Amino acid sequence: MTEHDWLSKQFAEHQNRLQAVAYRMLGSPREAEDAVQEAWLRVSRADTGQVENPAGWLTTIVARVCLNMLEARRTRREESAGALPPEPAAPHASTHATNQADPEDEALLADSVGVALMVVLDTLTPAERLAFVLHDVFAVSFGEIGTIIDRSPVAARQLASRARRRVQGAAGASDAARSPKREIVAAFLAASRSGDFAALLELLDPDAVAVEVRGAHAVAAFFAGRAQAARLALVDGVPAAAWLHRGQPKAVFTFTISDGKITRIAIDVDPDRLRDLDIVFLTATDKERL
Repeated sequence: MTEHDWLSKQFAEHQNRLQAVAYRMLGSPREAEDAVQEAWLRVSRADTGQVENPAGWLTTIVARVCLNMLEARRTRREESAGALPPEPAAPHASTHATNQADPEDEALLADSVGVALMVVLDTLTPAERLAFVLHDVFAVSFGEIGTIIDRSPVAARQLASRARRRVQGAAGASDAARSPKREIVAAFLAASRSGDFAALLELLDPDAVAVEVRGAHAVAAFFAGRAQAARLALVDGVPAAAWLHRGQPKAVFTFTISDGKITRIAIDVDPDRLRDLDIVFLTATDKERL
C-alpha cells in the first residue's frame, strides 16, 4: 500500500468524526465541509513518517484549519462592524450524510441548551471555542489542545473552563431569551425603527420615563424613528438592547416593565461600566422585525 493509499484509507475511516469536529467548531455545515476539504489538502501533502495516532493527528489538522477560519471570521466581523452590527446566523442542524455525531453530542448542542448555546459559542474567542469543543465534546486532552493553539496545557484548561462557565449559563439565558420581556423589548425596537408612534404608545406605560423624558407621548416621540443601530440582546442575562461598534459596546438600553408595559428606559454609555457587561445578541424573529 502506498503512502497516499494509506492516507486516503485513514481519512475515509475518520471522516465522520472530522466532519463532526468541524461542524461543532464552526456551527455551519458548509464551512465544516470546506474545513474538512482543506484538511485533506494539508494531509495529502504531509509527511506521515512520525504519525503514531492517525485519529489524533487528523483531528489536530482539522482543528487548526477551523481555528484559522474562526479567527478570519472574527476579523471580518470586527472590520465590517458599523452602525448596525451583523445579526448572528441562525443555527440549524446539518443534513450532510457524513455528519454522524454521537447522540450525546447532538443533545449538548441542541436539546439541553438549544439556540442559546450556539449564540454563546459564537461570542467566545476562537481559542476558547476550540478548547471547549475539543475537550468537552470530543474528549481531546488539554495537552493536545495546547499544542494546537500554542499554549500550555494549563492555559488550555483555563480557556475551556472560562468557555464552560459561559455555556452553562446559556440554559438560563435560553429561558430569558424566550421570556415575555424579550417580546416587549423586541416589539419596542421594531416600532422605534419603523417610526410607528401608535405601536410605541401601546407598549409604554402612561407615566413612562426615558432618561429626562417623561410621559408615554414624549417617550414615544423621542424614540420614533430612532434606535436604528440598537440590537436585541441579553445583557447580563436579561433582555435589553445594545449597540456595539468594532467589537466594543457603545450604548446599552435597559427596560423596566410592569404589567406588560414599559415604565422606564435607561441608557448607559459609560465605557468602563459597559466593558464589564456580558452582552449576547439575539436574532429577532420575522414577527419581531415587522
